[in-house]
Amino acid sequence: MKELEKALKLKKELDSLRPIDPEKEAIIIQKFRLDWNYHSNHLEGNSLTYGETKALLLFNITAQGKPLKDHIEVTGHNEAINWVLDLVKGDRPLSESFIRQIHQLLLKEPYEVDAKTADGKPTKKKVHVGEYKKTPNHVETVTGEILRFAAPEETPAKMTDLLNWYRNRTKEETINPILVAAEFHYRFIRIHPFDDGNGRTARIIMNFILMKYGFPPTIIKTEDKENYFAALQLADAGNIEAFINYIAQNLVYSLELMISGAKGESVEEDDDVGKELALLEQRLAFINSNDTININSQIVNNILKKSGHRLLEEIKLKQKKLFKNFYADVNVVGATRTFPSMNNQSKPIVSEFIISLITSEINIASVKESFGFDVKFIFKPENYSILFNEKTEKELISRVLLEKNYRTELSESEINQIVNKTIKVHKNYIEKIISKKENSKNSNKNKSY
Repeated sequence: MKELEKALKLKKELDSLRPIDPEKEAIIIQKFRLDWNYHSNHLEGNSLTYGETKALLLFNITAQGKPLKDHIEVTGHNEAINWVLDLVKGDRPLSESFIRQIHQLLLKEPYEVDAKTADGKPTKKKVHVGEYKKTPNHVETVTGEILRFAAPEETPAKMTDLLNWYRNRTKEETINPILVAAEFHYRFIRIHPFDDGNGRTARIIMNFILMKYGFPPTIIKTEDKENYFAALQLADAGNIEAFINYIAQNLVYSLELMISGAKGESVEEDDDVGKELALLEQRLAFINSNDTININSQIVNNILKKSGHRLLEEIKLKQKKLFKNFYADVNVVGATRTFPSMNNQSKPIVSEFIISLITSEINIASVKESFGFDVKFIFKPENYSILFNEKTEKELISRVLLEKNYRTELSESEINQIVNKTIKVHKNYIEKIISKKENSKNSNKNKSY
């Protein structure tokens, strides 16, 4: 395989240039890290552009109008890469726990994805983070055939076999790291051990193996997606050499780039100017986002659509799921109140959006007590704030949870924070009245003696 031979020859040239000047090496590593983050995520459908990815990772600037999930994917992937870059410097062996940690860093928290039942009906499947799959994850190919991966019950044994294969290969005196890394990638994909994130995990492990032996990471570019999948399909058909050659071909490009950087030459590509301009657009948008804007009904409705109603649905879902054993139904409602226009506009705008739990005189354990809460969006000229009002029989406790710029919606972590707040006060309420009932029962028992 010519590409394999070329890669090994370039590796010798790279070794002759070592040690690389630390400043030059930092520029090279940043280039690889940004490309790796962008392309590996974009291959899996992430919508962030290269400029948006770079703005997020270098300046913590989020892309307006892009899904929060896409931002979380990129930051999680970056954390996993940074972790691996640190571990490459030491002697951390590749193990199953190592692989599960990578998956945990990548996906961060459990979530649900669309799936199909055995009879083809649409359903939802929970993605477990850092754990092997619980349900089958076969896929349908373009020809309509089913590509079957390892079954959930056989996955642990197959992963143990894969790691044993890897350890045996790395003990060989004439080891070729490119062959081992590429074949590990393919074998891992054939198992598909996780509910989601298998491709990203496979590429990270492949690059960990390469970097352990002094190679740079190989970057599978999103515009080469069809060739990447075609090489995998050839391996499925028994031609593993085609996939190894494909990986070696991409590794050649990385080696040439790293050699250029080590010599002090530019590591920028022809289209990097366009990428830099996209980054500048993101930075400009961030600067503008700090400017004050005139509040109007369209801006308020946008906040309600992207944040208010999302939050309402999450609170409904969690309340009904967690407290279903205490009530026949948990009544969570959302309502808006309109007031005269703030900016002398002809039409009134929404001034408040209120999410309420209504539990007036609910009977739990024969104890009646009023309880409820409001999550209130307050729209002001300079920003909007979110208040939490806890209502008891005796008082109303009000707290400001967040203040937000009109150009930013609630993040997933902020939504979780507010939802968890509602759950906590509701749980405390139930605990309080059950304790009251227990005390009353014990008091009556003592009187009977």
